[in-house]
Amino acid sequence: MTDVSGSERARRRPAPAAKPSRVRMSATQRREQLISIARQIFAERGFDATSIEEVAARAKVSKPVVYEHFGGKEGLYAVVVDREVRALLDRITTALTAGNPRELLEQAALTLLTYIEEETSGFRVLVRESPLMSATGNFSSVMNDVAHQVEHILAGEFSIRGYDPKLAELYSQALVGMVALTGRWWLEVREPRKETVAAHLVNLAWNGLSHLESKPGPIPRG
Repeated sequence: MTDVSGSERARRRPAPAAKPSRVRMSATQRREQLISIARQIFAERGFDATSIEEVAARAKVSKPVVYEHFGGKEGLYAVVVDREVRALLDRITTALTAGNPRELLEQAALTLLTYIEEETSGFRVLVRESPLMSATGNFSSVMNDVAHQVEHILAGEFSIRGYDPKLAELYSQALVGMVALTGRWWLEVREPRKETVAAHLVNLAWNGLSHLESKPGPIPRG
């Protein structure tokens, strides 16, 4: 039997696999990562129950890294909320293109429900109570901005139909408020489909309780 020396055996052993080098994030990439993680935690726990320690742990960084980018939990929260406010307002503003108030209401409802469906964490951040007000506001301020846009459209319709245009503000707040509260309810139940929810909102707003359609559907375009 051939005696193999220790040095020979060492040479025959396979070389250990090289550890993959850790790719360092740029400052911009790290900031975006922290915002994304914080958005999820704020949605899950709310502002008070969220800690910088948990954000840092999920990002696999030290707490000073988070403080370096945002100054603290308040600064991080403000950035997250500001982004969501702008994203939701941009969606709704872009969608409000119809001159017909009935189509307008359906567009607003569908846009809000689509945002809830696609950006659930962001919407949860907006509707949670918080002791802080971000630079761009919160969910209520977004809905108020939308109501002002709807008001201008309704005022024109009221003038054409012989109604007092001064009441357009009241009606716009009522319509947008109805859509907003329904959206918060749908956030949890997710039934029926968003198109059906929007159709029923339009049914109530347009026909009133005394003239409800039994099976409302989406408004035909054109």
